[in-house]
This record gives sequence, C-alpha cells and structure tokens, in this order.
Amino acid sequence: MISISTLWRVAGGLAAVLLLTPVHTQAQDLLNQLESQSTDSLRREYVTATFKGTRVINGHSIETPGKGSLVFLISHRFGTLNSGAYEFFGLDQATIRLGLEYGLTNNLAVGVGRSSLEKTYDGFVKYKAVRQSSGPRAMPISVTLLATSAVSTLKFEPQPERSTTSRFTYTYQALLARKFSSNLSVQLMPTLVHRNYVALRRDENDVYAIGAAARQKLTKRLALTAEYYYLLPGATADDYRNSLAVGFDIETGGHVFQLHFTNSQGMIEKFFVPQTTGNFFDGDIYFGFNISRAFQLRN
Repeated sequence: MISISTLWRVAGGLAAVLLLTPVHTQAQDLLNQLESQSTDSLRREYVTATFKGTRVINGHSIETPGKGSLVFLISHRFGTLNSGAYEFFGLDQATIRLGLEYGLTNNLAVGVGRSSLEKTYDGFVKYKAVRQSSGPRAMPISVTLLATSAVSTLKFEPQPERSTTSRFTYTYQALLARKFSSNLSVQLMPTLVHRNYVALRRDENDVYAIGAAARQKLTKRLALTAEYYYLLPGATADDYRNSLAVGFDIETGGHVFQLHFTNSQGMIEKFFVPQTTGNFFDGDIYFGFNISRAFQLRN
C-alpha cells in the first residue's frame, strides 16, 4: 500500500515538471528569436528594382537583365508635336530602334540594336560593379559601367564616301544610382562620347556630358520619370541643345511600357547626347515609347 508521504512526493514532482516546462519552452523561444534577430542584423540585404527597366527613357538605367534573361526592346519616336496638322502633329513620321539584351550573369549583360536613323547598328557591354545594400558594409549607391559602340551605314552622297572606321562612335558611362525609398530613385550619368569623324575642325571628337534621371512611383504600376543630359561647355554645347525627356513607366505583367516626350530624336547615346537639336520649350518635342519584353532562356 502506497503511503500518504509517497503520494505527496509524486504529486510535488509532477507539479514541478508542469511548472518548469512552460518556463523552459518560453526561454528557448526567446533565445531562438534573439538568435534570429542577431543573424538578420549580420546579413547584407541588396536593394532591387531601383528602376523597372534597363532604360530610364533615352539612356540606360543601372539595371541589367538577370542571368539567362533575353530582353526584346522596341523604341519608337514620332515627329515633333509642332510640325502641325498636315503632319498629324508628328504622327505621320517615325523613327524606330529594335534591340536585344542578354544577361550573361546577374551582373554582366551585352546587347545589340539597329536604328532607322542613319541606318545605325549599335552594341554595348554593361557591368553592374556595385550594388546598393544595407547591413554589414552597407553600400549607399549602385554603380553600373557601360561601354557602347555605334556605326552608321547611311550613304553620304554626293559627298565622298567615308571609311568604315570614320563611321564609328563610342560612348563610356558610369551610372550611379540610389533608391531613396520604395517610391523614389535617382541616377547620375557622367558621360564621354568619342566620335571618330567630325565635319569641321572646330567640332569636338570627344564630347563630355553629365546626365541626371529620376523615377517617382505614383501607383503600384505607374511611375513618373525624367531625364536630362547637360553638355559641358565647348563647341558641341554651343551648336546643340541639352537632351530633356519626361515620361511614364507602366507595368503590365511581363511588359514594361514607357511613354515619353523628348527633344531628342535619336534613341542611342551617339544621337541624343551630342546631336540634339530640338528646343523642348518651343514645341520641338518627339512623342515616343519603349516596350520591353523579357524571356527567360536559362534557369
């Protein structure tokens, strides 16, 4: 027969187990949470989607296609709005560029394109060198390096035919961007355009410019964009105008649809940096759009 004292000892032991088990579980949960927070604080977080496409408007953004992703880009410009009703306010005229961009890695991309303006072929290499991040060794900006080349195949008659080498133009850019919030992104673009051929001795083979761009998100799928290239003082700045563009980004599933207004007719650096002639505020405005579609070729 079990004594009363034995029963009391068993009951006391069960009570202790029941009382201590929740305390131990809560303490373990607290330790797990602290460990998780400590691990999170040591993890570097990279900023994504500073811009929604590889172009801001005319120029490149810091974004590159992901590894194995192929982007098909259609860029289109109508004539100037001040061309009048006879030209249907520019809609009777058109300039187009077709381009392909491919991500060799998540940071390195290459691309090619063909513009109807001066029947120009272009190619580029684009490398995302630095990514904005938070956490340990946080980086406040993203930096992408861009090198492009373009060759005009237009026949220059009745002038003497130009050599192939003289038809090339090269552009070098450092794209520096910061995503200040989920809604606002800003980018700076120091730019050098080298032209192998210039028509006059006073013209510059090397043209320097500073670009600035911004994207302000308005709704979940709509954003306001702006882009401006300032030509540094020189003969080119005296003869041509700074490129200015404003527009809207519209996200439609797998597409990014960009509508914009700009005083530049050309859609690659060779044209819109050193050869912009339109006065935006006098109505020399080209309405246009960019449409991009991405295809994932490799996982």
